[in-house]
Amino acid sequence: MTATEAYEMHAAMRHFGVRGTVEPVIPGDAAGAWRVIGEAGRDVTARVLAEVTAARGRRPERGFVVAR
Repeated sequence: MTATEAYEMHAAMRHFGVRGTVEPVIPGDAAGAWRVIGEAGRDVTARVLAEVTAARGRRPERGFVVAR
């Protein structure tokens, strides 16, 4: 993922409460590829991407429907 996509991923992770750290694949190369590192220090980019995508697709579970 690019730096722009990494920024958007980090924002979505914070919004949905997904844990992990977004960092460049090559330390110090902000223009290169980025990945998500889990708490165990492993690359979990694919899992987090799937989790964020699923969270974005969910509808709110609470709320009101007002018919006019």
